[in-house]
Amino acid sequence: MQSHMNVVLVHGAWADGSSWSKVIPLLQDQGLNVTAVQLPLTSLTDDIGVTQNALAAQKGSTVLVGHSYGGAVITGAANQAPDVKALVFIAAFGLDEGESLETLSQQGPATAGAAQIRPDEHGFLWIDREGFAQVFAADVDPIEARVMAATQKPLSVKSFTQKSGPPAWKHLPSWYLVSSNDQMIPPQAEAFMAKRMGATVRTAAASHASMVSHPGEVADLIISACEAVGAKQLRAGS
Repeated sequence: MQSHMNVVLVHGAWADGSSWSKVIPLLQDQGLNVTAVQLPLTSLTDDIGVTQNALAAQKGSTVLVGHSYGGAVITGAANQAPDVKALVFIAAFGLDEGESLETLSQQGPATAGAAQIRPDEHGFLWIDREGFAQVFAADVDPIEARVMAATQKPLSVKSFTQKSGPPAWKHLPSWYLVSSNDQMIPPQAEAFMAKRMGATVRTAAASHASMVSHPGEVADLIISACEAVGAKQLRAGS
């Protein structure tokens, strides 16, 4: 693997940067420089800003990865980041301009996960702890899933409703890992978004939390994107 290749990992809603804890060592073992951001989840604008700060701190080419809502974040954050060479979506929202998580969630029948979302009086959305493991992490170790439920980071209603700007996937090569057992985002919606962006698609027989339950497959896809970017640069430099 080419040295100085960076991977920036962007978590989704109801999680934080530690959701990548099983993927990070697999990427580091390949010589990749890995950073996992910690999003405030307060608005799409705020979360894009935090991600762009992390991107600005990288030296050299970067592959930008998003899980779930993190897909909406990377779709915006990569636009002002010339060193981002590829996008990787892990069971993620690949929004087009003018779309939001809210508009996409209203297409088609509600998921089992949607039925477990509870708003609080402060403008944030939570997943019911009793239902968390089943809808978010059904194939994760039960104790680990309980910890994930207890440490979940809520998503602001603002983040849920804010419309996306121009999507970076229109000008960057993209990879997408569909979770075929996802109960938060319908697998067919993931496949639709992946096809629309012209992504290189793989499928994992995973829950929504594929980076926890299938870290090897997630890391393999990210490494594939890094290798493709690296090969392209080597050709350009020769």
